Amino acid sequence: MLVLHHAWRSSASRRVRLCLAEKGLAYESRVVDMERMEHHSPDYLKINPNGVVPALILNDGRPLHESGTICEYLDETYPDPPLRPSDPYQRAVVRNWIRHVDGLIGNLIVFNWVHSLAKVAARWSDEELAERLKKVPSKERQEAWYRAARKPYTEEERTEARRKLVLLLDRMEEMIGQGRWLVGDNYSIADIAVVPFVKRIDEEIAPDEMQPARHSRVALWWAAIQARPAFREARIGPFTTP
Repeated sequence: MLVLHHAWRSSASRRVRLCLAEKGLAYESRVVDMERMEHHSPDYLKINPNGVVPALILNDGRPLHESGTICEYLDETYPDPPLRPSDPYQRAVVRNWIRHVDGLIGNLIVFNWVHSLAKVAARWSDEELAERLKKVPSKERQEAWYRAARKPYTEEERTEARRKLVLLLDRMEEMIGQGRWLVGDNYSIADIAVVPFVKRIDEEIAPDEMQPARHSRVALWWAAIQARPAFREARIGPFTTP
């Protein structure tokens, strides 16, 4: 059986759970406690040397990480129902879209980490912080943890992050065009890639931008996303609770 190492509120984990739910695939759920930094433990780093969630253990025991890669693997291995366009050009557009969305994750962290991880990190002494940072394999994530512990994001930084995430909605509005989904006529992993971002924008970051008067096509798209059975099965609930 597939084994998913994930965290309930992780944006990347939410993507993979959505993909698994759309495919109707059973899997063993192994929740990684990020507040205790289990994703930086030696055992987890053997599965995912980047020290982030999710990681998927395949039926033959091999691990995969990076949510976009996992979703593509699942679609190639379990092609029904298809979650990528049949047209090669549109498939390339899907990959470019996922890369574009991945590049915005830092803006989401500005809002996400304050709810739990920053509160935990702020309680560490300087010595504890230094020891924990040694275990973080990525310089980028080391900086994020340091910021969470010692340099909370300013209102100016939050405003800029919010602006960039609203620009994501603008781009979605253009991509949806006259259709229903982001790439082509069918729901795909391009749509899955952006769901965690839109969820946070809608519930806290900029809910006014999700109104039909501001982004009418995105509002219709979001209603259709939430109506899909897989959305509920993947437990894409409020960010503040699992």
